[in-house]
Amino acid sequence: MTAPGRRSSTFTRLLRHGFTDPSAADRLLESPELAPIKNDPVLLEALGATADPDLALHGLVRLLEAQPGPTAQRELLDTVIAAKPLRDRLLGVLGASAALADHLAKHSGDWQALVMYEPRDLHPEVEEFEQGLAEATDPVTLRVAYRRCLLSIAARDVCGTTDVAQTAAELADLATATLRAALALARAAAPEDAAQCRLSVIAMGKCGGHELNYVSDVDVIFVAETADGADEAKALRSATKLASHMMRICSETTVEGSIWPVDANLRPEGRNGPLVRTLSSHLAYYQRWAKTWEFQALLKARPVAGDIELGEEYVAALEPLVWKAAERENFVADVQKMRRRVVENIPVAELDRQLKLGPGGLRDVEFAVQLLQLVHGRDDASLRSGTTLDALQALAAGGYVGRADAAQLDDAYRYLRSMEHRIQLYRLRRTHLVPEDEADLRRIGRSLGLRVDPVAELNREWKRHASVVRRLHEKLFYRPLLDAVAQLAPGEARLSAGAARERLVALGYADPAAALRHLEALASGVTRKAAIQRTLLPVLLGWFADSADPDAGLLNFRKVSDALGKTPWYLRLLRDEGAAAENLARVLSAGRLAPDLLMRAPEAVALLGDGDGGSGLEPRSRSHLEQEILAAVRRADGAAQAVTAARGVRRRELFRTAAVDVVDSYGTETKPAEADQGALVDRVGAAVTDLTAATLAGTLRAVVREGWGDTLPTRFTIIGMGRFGGQELGYGSDADVLFVHEPQDGVDDHEAAVAANRVVEQMRRLLQIPSADPPLLIDADLRPEGKSGPLVRTLNSYAAYYRRWSLVWESQALLRAVPVAGDDDLGRRFIELIDPLRYPAEGLADDAVREIRRLKARMESERLPRGSDPKLHTKLGPGGLSDVEWTVQLLQLQHGWNEPGLRTTRTREALAAACSAGLIPEEEAAILDEAWVLATRVRNAVMLVRGRAGDTFPSDSRELAAVGRYLGYEPGHVGDMLDAYRRTARRARGVVEELFYGG
Repeated sequence: MTAPGRRSSTFTRLLRHGFTDPSAADRLLESPELAPIKNDPVLLEALGATADPDLALHGLVRLLEAQPGPTAQRELLDTVIAAKPLRDRLLGVLGASAALADHLAKHSGDWQALVMYEPRDLHPEVEEFEQGLAEATDPVTLRVAYRRCLLSIAARDVCGTTDVAQTAAELADLATATLRAALALARAAAPEDAAQCRLSVIAMGKCGGHELNYVSDVDVIFVAETADGADEAKALRSATKLASHMMRICSETTVEGSIWPVDANLRPEGRNGPLVRTLSSHLAYYQRWAKTWEFQALLKARPVAGDIELGEEYVAALEPLVWKAAERENFVADVQKMRRRVVENIPVAELDRQLKLGPGGLRDVEFAVQLLQLVHGRDDASLRSGTTLDALQALAAGGYVGRADAAQLDDAYRYLRSMEHRIQLYRLRRTHLVPEDEADLRRIGRSLGLRVDPVAELNREWKRHASVVRRLHEKLFYRPLLDAVAQLAPGEARLSAGAARERLVALGYADPAAALRHLEALASGVTRKAAIQRTLLPVLLGWFADSADPDAGLLNFRKVSDALGKTPWYLRLLRDEGAAAENLARVLSAGRLAPDLLMRAPEAVALLGDGDGGSGLEPRSRSHLEQEILAAVRRADGAAQAVTAARGVRRRELFRTAAVDVVDSYGTETKPAEADQGALVDRVGAAVTDLTAATLAGTLRAVVREGWGDTLPTRFTIIGMGRFGGQELGYGSDADVLFVHEPQDGVDDHEAAVAANRVVEQMRRLLQIPSADPPLLIDADLRPEGKSGPLVRTLNSYAAYYRRWSLVWESQALLRAVPVAGDDDLGRRFIELIDPLRYPAEGLADDAVREIRRLKARMESERLPRGSDPKLHTKLGPGGLSDVEWTVQLLQLQHGWNEPGLRTTRTREALAAACSAGLIPEEEAAILDEAWVLATRVRNAVMLVRGRAGDTFPSDSRELAAVGRYLGYEPGHVGDMLDAYRRTARRARGVVEELFYGG
């Protein structure tokens, strides 16, 4: 029986040595197997130095119990106490890996593999591992021999004899030896197949890169040729049998478990392609069909087993194609898109624990390094390494990456790989998730030398290194472009001008020489401004490159910076508010309209910040806009100054609307692109409509104030028509209106008419005067008698005209009528006047329906511009805006009298109401809505991109790509965009044929 005092002393001593369950540890130390050495202080010290002393002690007792007899037990104990190298190795492994402890308990003599401490044992290579596997005669004995070799690698790793890069290389060498042994077993089992072919095994991925994990799929590609005189088809069948058998030998589960899966899915066509191909077949595939990621994967290709000479021929044949991959269209975009897709596919619950694939993880380092290799390895053979850390070192030596950045990234990568190794070593399971259990985190932390508070220290170090990777991931690619044109510290290597141009071309810059000049102008010098620019530009360059026109983005940024560079808040805004910098980059590179609006008053860049999330981009309400414009009118000296102020507000708010539209369409790093295309259209339509109405209200007030003081001789109101009335204005839309007046009591009709006409004349003139602000064109052609009729009529004149002369097309046009500015009561009475016309009792007569159809058919045949593709014309083409709007308006004219929901000026609202009323099936309504939204989005995109209105897709390839980017299509997919538009319009036209034309 143990005395209480002694028990307390032992308990404390065990806690001090890192045991978490001292009671269980004390019982194990009292076991008969440890009796000869239980009081030896060396044992306790050695156990306390392991990652998990409890696990190490338990494994040691199990190993002793597994020994065949007392003599073997004594030999093991004597060696443990007397031989420090063995003690450290054995207990280190037992304290870090429950799986290897299980192996030792099952194969009790394998601890002898750790006794050797010869120089060649410290850094074995493929030859030594082949010797270790030489006695394997079947899959089971191969697994035992593999684990024995793995035991020695793990021992060197946990004891610090090898660093993480050497450990990864040894694991790759062991995998090479294992593949060779497995292939030898397969060949021995089918000698007739072996005689038919030359088969080479090409290692890919981490095995090919000499940087394998403890537990990982071993990626391979098989290439085969006929043996002398053999038939090619028969040789390929034989090679496929051998390859399949070799994969099963490694992958299948036996009584000794499995080794690791052999994955051949990186081969041409993936799992859908043949397992084995000839060299010429491989070459033909890569020359014609391979995607960018497949060339990226070939960076790590290395022949490891079978016919090595054939494998070297394979690598030599494909190498020139690998180093031309960066010349492919959208190369950088493809690589970055693939990286984003990897992150997007991570389950949300795992994102924060993903050591490999998550943001700031190992894959970020590997992708960045591989991207740089492919861009610059064309001309610099020193970069052509399959090993990430070797390639990173070569990139730094060549000036392609800053030395400080490379050193930080190297340190972070090594730390993250060490964590990955320790996580996998415990159970020898393939995982890249940081565990949540505190005991697991404690063991990992202690294994990495963190002993004070292992869990807290591990989490802190992990997050710190991941943060470094996140910060440097993009910077690694863009930062050296600035160093190429900036002053560097003595001895610091820089990116050559040629290499900088190469990198810019890979990013999609059409004029790299001009881009370098802009960078030099922005980043050179020792001023605070230049220093901040050097910090901002690496990230901005990446955002510019994500657009269809990086050159324009950089040029526009230089213009804005030149205009605002001396303003203290500008660079501070971009530096301190992440949303502002990204929003600005998106806006400046998305097309001409928003940058043109910004250049006219660069201080509007402040709208892109305004706190986290860029809340300055929120559209303002019509009442808010009217208040601001009317206040400016009151302060102004004369109508001209007042309207100039109103137009200035309009320009600023157009910029705000365009900016938020671009940002929401592109998405940002913290907020995905808006998925609801209809919401984007409605937001722009409402914002531009409200702005136009407020501008007209302010202009009306300014003109009246200058000419008549507070009171005009006639009541005056402006009726919005067309898209203006429907709250569907686009960036390039005119303001369709009707002008209505009614003489004040006691005012002569002629005097009132003169005043009203003068108001209209002055409004149109002031809103179109050439200036820095975009003009607002007023179109009154929808008035009675069109261009031949008077610009302004009294309410009674409108009533008389509509009573006697109104045509059905005018009733249709009045469906969109709504008061937008001026006398509210007069506007209300005008609406009361026209409601019976646009919502006729009992609907339209048959002859009226036929007339509308005739007008529509005539418009389609006469108004479509000559030479344009009807299928891509968003307004007049089949399935375009006109088709949808006329169909909806016909339903409103026919049923608006008894369906209140149809009495709206808005197309989408009316369509939804028609669907709710059962006038159109839900599926057909959805088709029309989708077509209308898409056509409107295209028109908005064309205006944003070109800076001028257009109803069809641009012919210029870069402009077309920018439209595609706005619509959510990745680079290189404009064909998909056009096909999608045609398909959507074609479906809508089918619905229109049925609903509008009657069948």
